Amino acid sequence: MPDLLRFITCGNTGDGKSTLIDRVVIEAKQIFEPRPSAVGNNSPQAEGRFDFGVLPCRLQRVQETSIDGVDRVFSTVSRRFVTADTPADDQETRSTTIGAFNAELGVILVDACKGVLVQTRRQSRILALFGVNHIVLAVNKMDMVGWDRSRIEAISTEYRAFADGLGFSSVAVIPLSALTGANVATHAGEMPWYGGPSLLGYLDTVRVRDISSLGEPVQSSDQFEARLLWIGEHPMVAGRRYIVKIHTQEVSGSVSAIRYRLDFDTGSHLAARRLCSDEIGVVNVSLDHPGPFTPHAENPRLGAFVLIDNATHQTVGAGMIDFALRRAANLHWQQLSVDKEARSLLKHQTPRCIWLTGLSGSGKSTIANLLEKQLHGEGLHTCLLDGDNVRHGLNRDLGFTEADRVENLRRIAEVAKLMVEAGLIVIVSFISPFRAERGFARSLFAEGEFIEVYIDTPLEECERRDPKGLYAKARAGRLANFTGIDSPYEHPENPEVGLKTTGRSPVECAEALRAALRRIREPGTAA
Repeated sequence: MPDLLRFITCGNTGDGKSTLIDRVVIEAKQIFEPRPSAVGNNSPQAEGRFDFGVLPCRLQRVQETSIDGVDRVFSTVSRRFVTADTPADDQETRSTTIGAFNAELGVILVDACKGVLVQTRRQSRILALFGVNHIVLAVNKMDMVGWDRSRIEAISTEYRAFADGLGFSSVAVIPLSALTGANVATHAGEMPWYGGPSLLGYLDTVRVRDISSLGEPVQSSDQFEARLLWIGEHPMVAGRRYIVKIHTQEVSGSVSAIRYRLDFDTGSHLAARRLCSDEIGVVNVSLDHPGPFTPHAENPRLGAFVLIDNATHQTVGAGMIDFALRRAANLHWQQLSVDKEARSLLKHQTPRCIWLTGLSGSGKSTIANLLEKQLHGEGLHTCLLDGDNVRHGLNRDLGFTEADRVENLRRIAEVAKLMVEAGLIVIVSFISPFRAERGFARSLFAEGEFIEVYIDTPLEECERRDPKGLYAKARAGRLANFTGIDSPYEHPENPEVGLKTTGRSPVECAEALRAALRRIREPGTAA
């Protein structure tokens, strides 16, 4: 059984990449076998050249599609090949990164007339970043420069100087003409000065690590640093929850921090609070419980992961793990003698998190305050967390960007969890505009402990009330990122309580909410 080489082909628009790939596959319909005459010290092999005979060979296509289409599979007598074709379009970063995930070698096409371009450097940086250690710089259209040796030497010198800083294990520069077939499969007579292999000759003999033969994951951690390509339509912000698929396991987790974003035109590290579609960053990932992995440098197959959106179940990110964060190994749960049940029994109540969400001006704070007065009057132990009040203390360092809103709700959800652990009935009154963050909050609690209450007040009514004058400022352009105006509010899809406020007084709304809570489960019963 021939061994397998997975490689990725990259190129720029007009450089002839499609022509080259078609030529490679056509030429590969013939099994390569050295001619009997190619022996002795004066043979092409002795000079470092390759001259192959022709025999029939199998050509097939993979049925499994990738993000950018169908990979091609072909073979010679000694090796099978899978090549991922990455189109040069507005999703070049995405397609190059996805193609690099399972590749051991990269073929980067360069037009001999144009030389090394910005796109060539960008593609090289992406391949280096995602662990493709062997590079073939295929300099195409040598026929258009008259097979000029000085041209290939200049391109080779420039590229090697650039690639030296990327850490590739090997770089081969091969001049060829995809249009004429020169040096694609057999040595080109038009370039007698070239003593290296043809492109297929090189691919057929180059030695790379066979990642498919490597073993199972050797580490387990719940925090690690990784390189992440974001492909979701909505920007990625730190703290939002996703399904993290590593190896064969799926774990709930989040990107806890964005260390920096990469500029592939310059190689610079840029400060970033979010990643937009087709941007790549170095990030910290945090999981709810440890997952198995091997660092990508040791095994690309076992060091890869994807992020899946909790709501849509679409893949929104793909990354490669660099290493586990040391602090993850130093943290352990401390077993406590007094637990939530013991605290609840002492208070003679069942702890709950009652989470009120709705637009600004919907009446959340007023209803929450009245609800707490009712519960307190019934002898229950409560605590109310109000959005504005919390921003005067715990969250005073946060603004109103999407990233800050995500962190704002993450902190409040964790605080609410601690309060429930203390046996309290905690009432949370926050706009909490994003379903993902409300879903994260719910995930922190046991079944039945989290009650989502949608304060359903139309935007027009909220604007009419406008108790703080915020809608007027937002409409006038003096208040950015205001929910309902220039920042979205995602309505709850299945709240435990939907409370319409139109035509009701705040007292009536609070009484209706209390009645609804009794129907769900009496908060005052013994735990």
